[in-house]
Amino acid sequence: MKDVLLIADLHGQFGKIDSFLELNPEAVFIAGDITNMGPVDMVDDVLSRIDVPCFAVPGNCDPKEILDTLEHSDAVCLHGARINLGSMTIVGLGGSNPTPFNTPFELTDKQIDDLLHQGMAKMEKSVHNVLISHPPPFETLDAINGEHVGSQSVRRHMKSFDLVCCAHIHEQRGVKEIDGVKIVNPGAAMDGYCAMLHFGSEPKDIKIELLTV
Repeated sequence: MKDVLLIADLHGQFGKIDSFLELNPEAVFIAGDITNMGPVDMVDDVLSRIDVPCFAVPGNCDPKEILDTLEHSDAVCLHGARINLGSMTIVGLGGSNPTPFNTPFELTDKQIDDLLHQGMAKMEKSVHNVLISHPPPFETLDAINGEHVGSQSVRRHMKSFDLVCCAHIHEQRGVKEIDGVKIVNPGAAMDGYCAMLHFGSEPKDIKIELLTV
């Protein structure tokens, strides 16, 4: 799996899915906010249009019942879970730390910490260890009006990964690298933003393209 499409923050606007898939990815990562406070009944339909392996977590704007929808969909739900795929290990975290907006899927820092521990349990060191997390790490692609609103727990654990795929803060589309860990927010897919992730055969060999369709 070398070329992976990363999308997030669809917020129920699925009109660009086919355009994203024209980028010919070998797999798709979805980093949450698939719906805009629901409903979840269209999600299975949308995911069935993705004709390559798809790995997803919910976002804070997704109702918690989306977990059941994802479990029964063509995608793999990675919330609090891990999957090993050859030279890659992927861990997932959905929801977000608390926001001022009382959105449907918010978690305390302790709950996020527990979910990350659950997902990382017995995690093997792969060529590429990837975290798909809806909330960004604290102080990384997480500022709103100068205030950092990312997850402290994600920040504490991110050194265990080579790549952190995050979302949540629409204004913070971009790529950063901290202590050898790459962090990417692909931007809001509802606006046609995405990223292509290119995984090489060597550790840390990950190239990231921010794209618009």
